[in-house]
Amino acid sequence: MITQMEVALCRSAIYEALALGFQPPGAEMTTRLLKAENNHALAELAAIAEYPRSSSIESLKGLVHKLAENGAEGNLANLESAYRRLFGHTAHAQAPPYETEYGAETLFQQPQQLADLTGFYQAFGLSVNTNEHERVDHISCECEFMAFVTRKEAYALEQNDTDMLSEVCRAQKLFLRDHLGRFAPAFANLLLRENGGGFYGTLGMLCREFVLQECARFGVPAGPEHLRLRPTEVADDCFTCGGGEEIIQDLCDAAPACEIAGGADKLINLSTK
Repeated sequence: MITQMEVALCRSAIYEALALGFQPPGAEMTTRLLKAENNHALAELAAIAEYPRSSSIESLKGLVHKLAENGAEGNLANLESAYRRLFGHTAHAQAPPYETEYGAETLFQQPQQLADLTGFYQAFGLSVNTNEHERVDHISCECEFMAFVTRKEAYALEQNDTDMLSEVCRAQKLFLRDHLGRFAPAFANLLLRENGGGFYGTLGMLCREFVLQECARFGVPAGPEHLRLRPTEVADDCFTCGGGEEIIQDLCDAAPACEIAGGADKLINLSTK
């Protein structure tokens, strides 16, 4: 019998894998996602993460196996080349990995969205690792946040802490509704268009299917598969925004930063204060 705690831990593992996959490729990514025994283990976790199984087109387990198959094209140099081509060195790449590049409304709401994200992270004692020089709306940062709070959900279940469980589940629901679930389908659609048979196209499909299942799990609508990109002529004046505490102020006192063993030290982009 699969328990809720096991499902939460496996969901956390999939979020962590996505966060790693959308970082610039390196030895850790190829080892953890593509090496046969590690890929097989991740696929088994994916099978639990999607419990109860939804009506998605492909199972998460099958998509994890496809990562290894399509990553075989990819010695590290090829993966690095594909990463640069798809994500580039600017926000306006072939498949921008930044949430605030998606949707016509982001032209005027980008600062508020960045502040919202900062507020979510700060409510759990997290901040972006400045050594990575990454924006708070990067797909990897958002997946890492969800990896953290789903692991915190598992801890709350283990401790039978109903207050903590309620708060972390509410945070996940709001974060999916307002951020990750809003743009991930459109982001994944661009990856499929640009790299359909490759590693990153498969990673995008895994991201899309998992996020759709997560939205269904929490009863929130997922974003569309097509969103307009922010105009390239708009200057990127606001890469980091402060504050945002008012977004989820009521979570701050109820969600202490690091109560799960091994929580913050496993984050790639996010770090505890």
